[in-house]
Amino acid sequence: MVIGTASVILVVTIGLTGKRYILDELQKIETNSVELEYAGGGTTAAERVLYNDYLTRDDERTVDEQVPGVMYSSPVLEMHEPISFGAGSVKDTLILGVSPDYQSVRNLLVPKGRFFDQTDEAAHIKCAVVTQAFAHARYGSDEEAVGQTFEIEGIPFTVIGVFKEAFDDFGESEIADQTILIPYSVAKYFTGTENLRQIYFSMRSMDEVTEAAVQIKDIVQSRHRPNSVYKTQTLKQMLTIAGEIADALTLLLVMVAAVTLAVGGVGIMNIMLANVRARIREIGIRKALGATYREIKLQFLAEAVIISLTGGVVGTLVGLSVPLSIRFFTDYKLPVSMLSVFIALTAATLVGVVFGTVPATRAAQLDPVDALKYE
Repeated sequence: MVIGTASVILVVTIGLTGKRYILDELQKIETNSVELEYAGGGTTAAERVLYNDYLTRDDERTVDEQVPGVMYSSPVLEMHEPISFGAGSVKDTLILGVSPDYQSVRNLLVPKGRFFDQTDEAAHIKCAVVTQAFAHARYGSDEEAVGQTFEIEGIPFTVIGVFKEAFDDFGESEIADQTILIPYSVAKYFTGTENLRQIYFSMRSMDEVTEAAVQIKDIVQSRHRPNSVYKTQTLKQMLTIAGEIADALTLLLVMVAAVTLAVGGVGIMNIMLANVRARIREIGIRKALGATYREIKLQFLAEAVIISLTGGVVGTLVGLSVPLSIRFFTDYKLPVSMLSVFIALTAATLVGVVFGTVPATRAAQLDPVDALKYE
């Protein structure tokens, strides 16, 4: 019972620690961002091909003005171009045309060089910020990449910085390993259009994301044809799903730990059966003096519960001592759930009742005459 009860508490502690870690990591990756995407229009496949109603920079500016929680926004214009890596090697590389705010929207770090700014955007400067994977593959290192040039469709671009994502985004990012970021004002000349499929918005806090996503979709929808389809996506949904998965895994582990409690219950039942056998004459004397069936049964059932609950209390103290010691002696603040304590003690009591019923019933059913003659 000590081991089983302690296991329940420790399993819940481990589960809550894992859940908090996962949610903390997810909250670091644009959980306050909203992705707006054009998903087509028309009611048939043919109409969706002809009936293009893409997003525009005016949509972005309108949302910035009408949704008060928006801090940053950036268009994302996606292209794939063959880039020479020297020695005859040419790779199809992802190129994103974005605004300077994209760095803040996507929480990007620039360990070498700088990100392009509003001056670069307004002057249509042919500059680029590349991933560390691109810098290492083409130039050997971050330091060597800054200041180098490469060509996109024969037009030279200068690498002004090397960037990386601040946190692992679990594959949810539009950024590939080898990605080039260039100013949107330059990228649109390669595509020959200002039409956009995606615009990213960053809110002040995660609490505003859900409402802002609805507002952004409504504002953009009102500016376009009724049949056009626009979708918003947030990472807050991922937080909810991750929390549910963590809770389900914790529950599964608790059920596994409960098996230990069941094993302990079998031990309690054997102890009480031996106890009844050793106290048959006592039971006979009590019945001869007027003790009823109910009183005898409650006596032995109470003893079983006390044994089980004592083990539960000791196990609870053992289970709590581990996370509390870690919290006291280290900087790690492991979560301590009082609900797990309640569950453990309740489970210990139920085990005592369930596995103590058989010995208690057997004691209460003894015949007083046979019990008094028992040697």
